[in-house]
Amino acid sequence: MTLLLQWFQQGFFGNVRKDVLSGLTVAFALIPEAIAFSIMAGVDPMVGLYASFIIAVTISFAGGRPGMISAATGAMASLMGPLVASYGIEYLYAASILTGILQWVMGALKFGRFITFVPHSVIVGFVNALALIIFMAQLPSFAGESWIMYVLVAATLLIIYGLPRLTKAVPSALVAIIVVTIVTVTLHIDVRTVGDMGTIKQALPLFHVPQIHLSWSMLMSILPFSLALAVVGMTESLLTATIVDEMTETKSDKNREVRGQGIANIITGFFGGMAGCAMIGQTVINVKSGGRTRLSMLVAGVFLLFLILVLAPVVRQIPMAALVGVMFMVSIGTFDWNSLRTLHRIPRGDAVVMVLTVIIVVATSDLAIGVVSGVILSALNFGWKMAKIRATSHLNSADHKVYEISGQLFFGTMSHFVDIFEAQQDPEHVVIDFRASHVWDQSAVTAITKVIHKYKQLGKTVTITGLNHESQHLINKVGLISTSSH
Repeated sequence: MTLLLQWFQQGFFGNVRKDVLSGLTVAFALIPEAIAFSIMAGVDPMVGLYASFIIAVTISFAGGRPGMISAATGAMASLMGPLVASYGIEYLYAASILTGILQWVMGALKFGRFITFVPHSVIVGFVNALALIIFMAQLPSFAGESWIMYVLVAATLLIIYGLPRLTKAVPSALVAIIVVTIVTVTLHIDVRTVGDMGTIKQALPLFHVPQIHLSWSMLMSILPFSLALAVVGMTESLLTATIVDEMTETKSDKNREVRGQGIANIITGFFGGMAGCAMIGQTVINVKSGGRTRLSMLVAGVFLLFLILVLAPVVRQIPMAALVGVMFMVSIGTFDWNSLRTLHRIPRGDAVVMVLTVIIVVATSDLAIGVVSGVILSALNFGWKMAKIRATSHLNSADHKVYEISGQLFFGTMSHFVDIFEAQQDPEHVVIDFRASHVWDQSAVTAITKVIHKYKQLGKTVTITGLNHESQHLINKVGLISTSSH
């Protein structure tokens, strides 16, 4: 009981004022996003709104990264359109539940460690690509609008960046939304509002079992979609969690976060919502507004439902210009501007990987493809750098020659390693010194075996020396042909 109270105290009541205010700000920004993503998926706007409420509230208790906002997202919605078009909304609910189950299993199997294999250059590329995507996603809001739209967006940004110079007592983004809304309503300014994006029904989400016939064919129909959703959701959530870790200089439980995302998606599937994941845009709003604990996530979800049920008439009048201004702030704050200033100083291979990650994510709008491509490119770049092995040789006596190996011996260097030795010209006794090298895999052991066999056919002996513990253990496990080793 004491531990539970301590968890609640630290998780929900350690930063109350800032968490409440930041949660309110996030809730306003969630509404147009949830509606837009619902339209993208081909479903009713309430599906996205319900999902955002349920996921945000659930993850505030079950997640592993305090302060990170999760809800319906564009990355997930883009994968749902074909499913809804082919099978209908009920299959989407079932796919969301299966997505959650898969994610819970991934978390239980500790897939959260995957994030440790994502290089910094890929993470920076991911962040910068998302900043560009967030920025470009706001541009359609200007279509068909008059100069007033531009003025209101500029006024929103002026408040966001100007108010903190006077006071930081309240989030400037929240004040900007309220002030610009009051101005447009009071002056009867004709601009596009949240209400123009879709119908907001004042109704609670209800428990709903997907109305589908359970069968093997049904499972096979939704499994590819659910697997893709699970992987994309996990990837975006883990990367966002890593970014928040860096922004707040705190640590998070990645495997718990993956399990939490799974639980949230299972619940949302049973309450008429669609699967979601972490949202870097809303998370940046939350962190920049002072949100740090689980309370900010809980407030964002609960206040979103309050806006839907009680303040829907008011919410419908919020001008899109105010929310576009807030998202511009998110885009500017998300982009890693230091990466541009230091681009010429970082290793060329890392710079190429970062730029290509940005291009792939922006071009495909698929975060998973961009990140996986970046990881593969980084691995190839690393492999290319490591695939260098050298040898220096000297004669100790007329019949005794020593080869000193430096570099990594693995599948990428095995061919060159074999070619290093001059078996025909070498004396009867050869020593291969591995003090400056490491034997990594079966290919490396095979290469050593080939060299020993080559000398053995010529009636010469080979002695292996200088192996470190791991290399010696691998060779003992795989086995070499007869030789002496020290």
